[in-house]
Amino acid sequence: MVTLYVTSTETFAGKSAVCIGLGRQLLRDGFTVGYMKPLSTTARRVREQVVDEDAEFAKRMFNLTESNELLAPVTLTPQIVEAILSGEETTDFVAKLKSAYVEVSQHKDVVLLEGGASLREGYIVNLPTPNVSKLLNAPELVVIKYGNNMQLVDDALTAKTRLDDSMLGVLINVVPRQLMRFVQEVIKPYLEKRGIKVFAILPQERLLLSISVNELTEALNGEILCCPEYGDELVEYLMVGAMSVDSALTYFRRKPNKAVITGGDRPDIQLAALETSTKCLILTGNMRPSPIILGRAEEVGVPMILVKQDTLTAVEIIERYFGKTRFHQEKKVQRFQEMLNERFDFDALYQALGLKRK
Repeated sequence: MVTLYVTSTETFAGKSAVCIGLGRQLLRDGFTVGYMKPLSTTARRVREQVVDEDAEFAKRMFNLTESNELLAPVTLTPQIVEAILSGEETTDFVAKLKSAYVEVSQHKDVVLLEGGASLREGYIVNLPTPNVSKLLNAPELVVIKYGNNMQLVDDALTAKTRLDDSMLGVLINVVPRQLMRFVQEVIKPYLEKRGIKVFAILPQERLLLSISVNELTEALNGEILCCPEYGDELVEYLMVGAMSVDSALTYFRRKPNKAVITGGDRPDIQLAALETSTKCLILTGNMRPSPIILGRAEEVGVPMILVKQDTLTAVEIIERYFGKTRFHQEKKVQRFQEMLNERFDFDALYQALGLKRK
């Protein structure tokens, strides 16, 4: 049995996607796969349970039977952190993690560990990435999200310095397509000369940065007026409808799979948006649409979301969410899997882990 720790230098780098993608490939290659999120700072309390959404999603994807408490054994909610700082919480979190790992790893060929928000997260309970790696004998694959060339190289070198020989290598994620060739031909050789294996370079993919209609509604604290059954549809672009009706159709046809945000008092713009590839209409100012507009939206299957904010405020809120939503939609899973199959060096990973396809 081998263990792989998928970690990253920052949050929303793509760790969940990589865990799911690698796990599904391992299953196809005949391995039994386990999963654990050793330390969770994003878990939330639901009734009597503390739930980590990433662990729940992995449980469904891999058909795991272990309890949520075993898959995410150490959950640091704000309340628990306060209790630790005040001395009221005295749990031995290291022992708790080791005990859960023993259970999760039973009858598994490979156990995937999903890291936290950064390489330093977890020191408060003596469980930062380097400590977890040593404790569970889990070499790391570090996911680095592209920001710019210097940041990319610095993050890779920092990870190598902190993790040393236990680091298997890196996966470079969300690279703008116009920079893919430079990263492949210049940065990858630079890193590999410094002992950092690059397992994959993945381009920016608009679908993977998308946000669902339901997530948009929640972010805006809005109300879905029609077609709630399309709440899982993914929005890839945001367009503001503030132009004259004469140019609206031409403008809206530029982007597919979009959300159009416009004032509730612009039925002309709303109708134009409904004639193009629109995933939802966001009506600002808490102004309900006319029955005619609502009927047309129901006819073409486009949810209309009523929000209280003005257009500018709503746009600012939405832009904060793009690229920072959970990787929990089947369309995203399928597309990311395709990208891994095209670009990830599975042979090199299997060799580094001592795995042979069955």
